[in-house]
Amino acid sequence: MKELKEFLEIVENNDFVEGHEVLEHKWKEWKKTPSLKEESYILKGLINGSTALALKVKKREKPALQVWATFLKYSPLIDEIDSKYTLGYKEARELLHVKYKELFDN
Repeated sequence: MKELKEFLEIVENNDFVEGHEVLEHKWKEWKKTPSLKEESYILKGLINGSTALALKVKKREKPALQVWATFLKYSPLIDEIDSKYTLGYKEARELLHVKYKELFDN
């Protein structure tokens, strides 16, 4: 999925707001498609992960932690749902955790 590849590149470059934007259209499309609704929650989680990092950059720590909790809520679905995008989802999840550690440990 081109949006997932774009998400990885964008988040790698610390453009967390754009990371949110690049997945949003696909998430909205999938959540309305019965066969993809459950998988859409993975996208929702990734969107929330990127949004949390954007909030942290803006020094809005409490909202960042609240939104990060939503990312963590949906993150396990990556291991539970059979998808052709699982490897990309795992890469995105790991990248978000790395960026989180960079931002919150400094």
